[in-house]
Amino acid sequence: MRRKRPFAVIAFASTEQALAAEAMFTQRGLPGRMIPIPSQVSAGCGLAWKAATSEEQVLLDALRETGIGFETHALVELFD
Repeated sequence: MRRKRPFAVIAFASTEQALAAEAMFTQRGLPGRMIPIPSQVSAGCGLAWKAATSEEQVLLDALRETGIGFETHALVELFD
């Protein structure tokens, strides 16, 4: 039986931001994957990065370091 658990979700204002973030995260070997934005989060482009909650700060730091923008971030209960 699948259960929901908390994940860090970083949502983007534009598809350009989402694609830049995905490329950077992948290049750096950072965890997570791009998903359609969960209904619990409201953001512009409809894409979000999903990762373990323990990785949220590392991901946010990488975005800030590279100057890639994002709209919001949250912890959201999702299925694996």
